[in-house]
Amino acid sequence: MQVTRALEPILPICRRLLPKRLTDLSTPFLSTPFLSAPFLNATLLKATALEIAILAGHLVLYPSGIVQERRDRPGPSDRRHGTTGDTPGHGESAAATAPHSPTASAPPTASVASATSASAGTPDAPARLPAPPPAPPVVLLHGFIDNRSVFVLLRRSLAQHGRHRVESLNYSPLTCDIRSAAELLGRHIEEICERAGADRVDIVGHSLGGLIARYYVQRLGGDTRVRTLVTLGTPHEGTRVAPLANAHPIVRQMRPGSAVIEELALPASGCRTRFVSFWSDLDHLMVPLETARLDHPDLVTENVQVSGVGHLALPVHPAVATGIRRALDPEDAVEERVTAAPRAASEAASGAASGVPSTAVPAPAVGAGGLTVA
Repeated sequence: MQVTRALEPILPICRRLLPKRLTDLSTPFLSTPFLSAPFLNATLLKATALEIAILAGHLVLYPSGIVQERRDRPGPSDRRHGTTGDTPGHGESAAATAPHSPTASAPPTASVASATSASAGTPDAPARLPAPPPAPPVVLLHGFIDNRSVFVLLRRSLAQHGRHRVESLNYSPLTCDIRSAAELLGRHIEEICERAGADRVDIVGHSLGGLIARYYVQRLGGDTRVRTLVTLGTPHEGTRVAPLANAHPIVRQMRPGSAVIEELALPASGCRTRFVSFWSDLDHLMVPLETARLDHPDLVTENVQVSGVGHLALPVHPAVATGIRRALDPEDAVEERVTAAPRAASEAASGAASGVPSTAVPAPAVGAGGLTVA
């Protein structure tokens, strides 16, 4: 009870930062609202503290992301080895992402030697398996009044797991139209594909960035260039948060029933892009919460519910980063789950209760941030 009383001074902050449906909960044996379940209380307070900490850290990093990334046009050698021409220090590395090409797989002398040994009839010469195709570049697109600095940790996570061709794009904070921003995104993606020698890209969009990317894919023919679009806390059906912000035209476009939202609800038969939408049960900017889900009859969609993570934490949280990596490499994720199945069965037989349902995406042991395909 002493702990409960100590937390009471910050409850008004929680009520402002977190969804009303959670902060209005009450209990018959506690007079303070939404303190009915200790676990729920801890989750709310952790999420609030994490949001405040991330906001403070982001304000420090924000100036570093104002300037657009410098990108040098690579030569033929750079393109062959998969470099993107970004400024050094952003995590790009050519070694792990070299696109497969006949000229890059082996030196000419090695090819001649292999052909000679094959013609000589050496039966023990090992057969070379074809190299897998390189993963497409990843494009990161920030949210409203933000910049690329929000993706510092996510970018590092992707690079540590082999996704080195990553580019973060900035759009102007003065942008007043989602359609114009989507057209600009399309031009950027064409440049990225030309520079990287790739046919398609993957996009990760946070909040408004996901809506801009979706408009590009659905309404501007971007499905020919985008393989997978991952959205984080994106108001796919519009959000009613902060009515006083309607003075900004792009905020009005994010309202339910706006012309842009209605366009995105139109038929989109034949769309070739796969959509993965992460939405949180503690996202204070999504009103209602389910507006961050993407449900469209013509789109290939997957909705992943995140537990105990607020809006600002979505592009930062390690569990969400794990889910994003698996969304961008679904074959690797399936292989990982198949490999883990016998181990889980063995643990269950030995009496270890895993408690993870078949539709749950295993997350790192980091407390909050459980992911569930919903």
